[in-house]
Amino acid sequence: MSRQYNCDKCPAYCCSYGRIVVTKRDIKRLARHFSIDPSLAEKKFTKTGSKTGERVLRHREDEHFLTICRFIDPETRNCTVYSARPKICREFPGEGRCGYYDFLTFERRAQEDPEWIATTDGL
Repeated sequence: MSRQYNCDKCPAYCCSYGRIVVTKRDIKRLARHFSIDPSLAEKKFTKTGSKTGERVLRHREDEHFLTICRFIDPETRNCTVYSARPKICREFPGEGRCGYYDFLTFERRAQEDPEWIATTDGL
């Protein structure tokens, strides 16, 4: 399947998803990245999902979205732990397209402008 979007131009839309599930292996990878014990990494970087009981990445406030993954650099909008990112991030978007691509497609059609890009004022 060919990609129909460019992650380099995205404001980290997928990183604003509230449920970024992490596995024990993901936690170990993050622990190695930061040279800390996995139990500390789990406590520091994750929390229990409110409805699911799964471990999910912690968020922080964000100027574009209400919250975003704690590992997103607010200036560059890049992942600061890219080489240690969780499996779900490595596999995203899976078989489909990303939500940001769908959002832009809808907005460009609604604006009747194939080059229209959402800005913080436009969101």
